[in-house]
Amino acid sequence: MHPVTYAEPAEPQPEIPLLGGDVTEGVVRVGDTVRRPVGPNAPLVHALLRHLEEVGFAGAPRFLGVDAAGREVLTFVPGEVAGRPRPEWVADEDRLASVGRLVRDYDEAVAGFTVPEGVRPGAGASERPGMPPAPHYPAELVGHMDYTPDNIVFRDGRAAALIDFDLAKPVARVEEPLNAMLHWAPLGDPADADPPLRGLDVPRRCRILADAYGMSGTDRSRLVEVAVLRARRSWFSMRQLAEERGGGWARMWDEGVGDRIKRREAWLERNGAALEAVLTAP
Repeated sequence: MHPVTYAEPAEPQPEIPLLGGDVTEGVVRVGDTVRRPVGPNAPLVHALLRHLEEVGFAGAPRFLGVDAAGREVLTFVPGEVAGRPRPEWVADEDRLASVGRLVRDYDEAVAGFTVPEGVRPGAGASERPGMPPAPHYPAELVGHMDYTPDNIVFRDGRAAALIDFDLAKPVARVEEPLNAMLHWAPLGDPADADPPLRGLDVPRRCRILADAYGMSGTDRSRLVEVAVLRARRSWFSMRQLAEERGGGWARMWDEGVGDRIKRREAWLERNGAALEAVLTAP
């Protein structure tokens, strides 16, 4: 699967650096396009973006090809993104519900997508001895799996589009709303939450996301189990990515992401029963 070469317009345009994200560096805007380094998961991401375009999903950039510098070229998605420091509006419950609806709409759009033959998801850490097991539920779709405030574009106060599909991979459906909850509830030790998200009712925010997404009763009852398993596995994978790839992965590890993951696991162990009760209440 060879990406097409992007045909540049006749008039050269300046490159404007785009900030945000923890790992990918060198992202720039050129006119109405975004240029990004081609990552290890590019074959899957490009096929996924083509599928989303074919089914008419409006909430994702379009993949246009690869430029002369070897960078992938995407359409620029206009709107508002929560950078750092986080704006106060990340705590707004109407915006929160719109995140749940956008995740659901994406998952519905991608339901008919299958990973092309010969394409192997390549964004995560390789399996090493001693790594805790992944959740045992079978993959149901190719999830975005990186619903940070940096990766959701808002328009008129509502989540309208997703960007940065580098972590896309086959997952059980429950993992998609769970991933959104990790960043937007947020699930974890309150001390690690961004200032606008501290002191909030986390189970209530998870329920808002679950209802907006339309989570099934089965997925609501297994969410805490999957969250704990993912936390245990995430500590090992983040350490491994820091060792193997360096860059932003190493910086996050040095800044204490491993400790935050451990605190999240402990918080889930303490509060899991209460969280599940709120998620599954009539």
